[in-house]
Amino acid sequence: MSTLLIKNIAQLVTCDDSDRVLTNADIYCQDGFIKRIGQGLDVAADEVIDASHMLCYPGLVNTHHHLYQVFSRNLPQVQNMELFDWLKTLYEIWKNLDQDVIRLSSLTGMGELMKHGCTTCFDHHYVFPANAGDLIGTQFAAADELGIRMYCSRGSMDLSVKDGGLPPDSVVQTVDEIMRDSARCIETYHDSSYGAMHRVALAPCSPFSVSADLLRQSAVLARQYGVRLHTHLCETKDEERFMLEREGIRPLEYMERLGWIGDDVWYAHGIHFNDEELRVLAKTGTGVAHCPISNMKLSSGIARIPEMLELGVPVGLAVDGSASNDGSSLMEELRVAYLLHRLNSSRQAPSGYDILKLATRGSARLLGRDDIGQLAVGKCADLFMIDSRRLELVGSCIDAKSVLGTVGVRGAVDYTVIHGRVTVKNGHLTTVDEEKVAFDANRKCMEYLNQ
Repeated sequence: MSTLLIKNIAQLVTCDDSDRVLTNADIYCQDGFIKRIGQGLDVAADEVIDASHMLCYPGLVNTHHHLYQVFSRNLPQVQNMELFDWLKTLYEIWKNLDQDVIRLSSLTGMGELMKHGCTTCFDHHYVFPANAGDLIGTQFAAADELGIRMYCSRGSMDLSVKDGGLPPDSVVQTVDEIMRDSARCIETYHDSSYGAMHRVALAPCSPFSVSADLLRQSAVLARQYGVRLHTHLCETKDEERFMLEREGIRPLEYMERLGWIGDDVWYAHGIHFNDEELRVLAKTGTGVAHCPISNMKLSSGIARIPEMLELGVPVGLAVDGSASNDGSSLMEELRVAYLLHRLNSSRQAPSGYDILKLATRGSARLLGRDDIGQLAVGKCADLFMIDSRRLELVGSCIDAKSVLGTVGVRGAVDYTVIHGRVTVKNGHLTTVDEEKVAFDANRKCMEYLNQ
């Protein structure tokens, strides 16, 4: 049995059903779960942290990423491109992925996420070059090395350039190959238990890189196994025009016809839904992963988050791939989301606390989890803490619920705890040698880019 006691937390923002903020609070964790929350808890523990000056929050939950893109970020040749040209250019790099690239980019991206308060990462991996090995297993091994809660996806593409899609031939597979490996990944890695550290979703890349047959069969297989479905949708106007020209209907109607709607489905981006489509999402419980920084960098547009929240559409927060964000900080995403919607929607914009709830409770809901996203007895012991005495937080902690959105936090958090284990302490990862990971990753990255 492993135990952790965090004592005297200055302000504990629970994001629980009552939106409580507790002062001078203690949290007692046992074997990865929160057992008690209160004041002056008289209990022994293997590890004790004095959090007298700390702001404490539920761990942030990232609902859409492409970790392999860490090794293709900030490339000058794509900096001013929009999505379709950007993808076609980068596929020529991504087709050279191997297990070493996946391992080291996963360690780098998830390590950065953890240093900024993220405790659960969903990764949308859909590039599987021939003979590249077990890339999903490699990602889970990297997550275990770091100690982060990991939700992988068996993504897929079956339409290459010759079929009217965007990717090169070398990274697409047949539907039969994809279905066989999708079943293998679920059977090998998916853990449906409460508090699971590993889960798997099925995630064909996008309507413009996969066939209707692949989408249809993926939906059937996912529901046979009871796993979730994810893809990109309504990200750009180019995608909308592509679907109207090829199928004669808008993207959401196309997906709905193939069984891709419901409370086990969430879409990345969801920028260009119309009014009726927003009502369909709300009625069916179909979710949206909001990626504000990526959406801005690729000039894709501004998602209609205020309207989604008003209608009751499930919404979570995400960083998206590092090549379309150039970072892996959900903390930065949180503040940018707050500011973007204040600029675009004024009084109708979500508050700082509303955005925090998107990154915690909202994101957990997209992933189908009720064991993370809040600090309450019986939930996973996933949290992060920030010292309120930081110079950049002077005068700003009166409203601890909103400060991450309104003021923001620069630099790493002081502590990240995942499943009751301290994984970041004093702003540094405790589970891996950061300097060695950075050195190895930089060396591999240069080899990969210079092939």
